Amino acid sequence: MGRIAQTLSIKTEVHVLRARKRMSQQELADAVGVTRATINAIEGGNYNPSLELAFRLARFFGVGIEEIFSIEEEKRR
Repeated sequence: MGRIAQTLSIKTEVHVLRARKRMSQQELADAVGVTRATINAIEGGNYNPSLELAFRLARFFGVGIEEIFSIEEEKRR
């Protein structure tokens, strides 16, 4: 029997929330104290933010962390 490996994939809604506020990536980056490249990487799924940054984003948008980030399990053989 083959073993099934599970990996966690973090999905983000940062781009949706930012668009609702009609903000650029740079404006959001300035508001939460990171670079535009960091916001771009988070939105592109290429960077998982620290817990501190996740809380800063949640506070900025006025939502819970779980409304911005969710986890999906991917099963691989």
